[in-house]
Amino acid sequence: MQKYKKIGKNIQELIIGNPHTRRKIKWINISNPGKEEIEYLRKKCKYNFAFHELRASSAKAIAQRPKIEKSGNYFFLILHFPVFKNNEVISGEIEFFIGHGFLITLHNDNIKALKDFFNSCKKDGSSLISYELESSAILLYELLHTLVFHCYDLIDQNSSKINEVEETIFRYRQKEATSRILELRRNIIDIRRIMQNHKNILKKIMGMKSSIVSNTKLQKYYIDLIEHTKRIWEYSESQKEVIEAFHDTNESLLNYSINNVMKTLTIFSVIVFPLTLFAAIFGMNTLKGMPFIGMENGFWVVVGIMGIGTLLMIIFFIKKKWL
Repeated sequence: MQKYKKIGKNIQELIIGNPHTRRKIKWINISNPGKEEIEYLRKKCKYNFAFHELRASSAKAIAQRPKIEKSGNYFFLILHFPVFKNNEVISGEIEFFIGHGFLITLHNDNIKALKDFFNSCKKDGSSLISYELESSAILLYELLHTLVFHCYDLIDQNSSKINEVEETIFRYRQKEATSRILELRRNIIDIRRIMQNHKNILKKIMGMKSSIVSNTKLQKYYIDLIEHTKRIWEYSESQKEVIEAFHDTNESLLNYSINNVMKTLTIFSVIVFPLTLFAAIFGMNTLKGMPFIGMENGFWVVVGIMGIGTLLMIIFFIKKKWL
């Protein structure tokens, strides 16, 4: 049985309890935490949170790295998860306070997987593992499991885009492919950067002690979670290698195209230069010494000589296989 209550504009409370026992888990979910929400945690909650941890939970305070701290009878965690927004991956930050019988999450309301999971628990909490085991550590595991599995969606999106980039490259649309490759490289790097420390944080969470769930069971669940983070890291590493290979391929095709243009321009310049020189010589103001001057078809003779010269140069380039 679960009880839901909206405490404030940005504060929601969900109590998950098995009717067969008296133990309950209280989950307080806070979005866009500001002064009012922090004051609620400081004064209305009975958990005596450390002031510096409450400050770190403010929406204005963005942590640069994940961390985990033990303070008295609870743990304080900061974790980041990749969020896809406007064709780019950004970092979604969540702060967790977790102790015996309670879980508090604070976030900037930009992580859809968290909102969906909370709404799912609100509708039917009896399907949760934590409903049976009645442990906040297991509830945290289920939430993290949902958030980590959401990363697979981002990996799949990147895979689809990699296939599209491949088609774009081999349709010889190099300029379009360049911008898409750069966008994909940034997204893959961002996912790797955000997820790189999760494994270490999860290992520390495994050290949590619960009077309800044995450490063996906790470790079983969190080891599974660590395996998924490793798998995401491996997938992103594979995608990184593929996109790097496509980048090199696209650069090669782009350079080949540029070289062809430069070759054409160079051949044109080499052919035109002698003709320009020939025309400049016949343009000299020396009427008595210049051949073909006064000749009836002198102009066409000069044009013919220039044409023959051009033809000979073209034949020379063809024999050298430069054309």
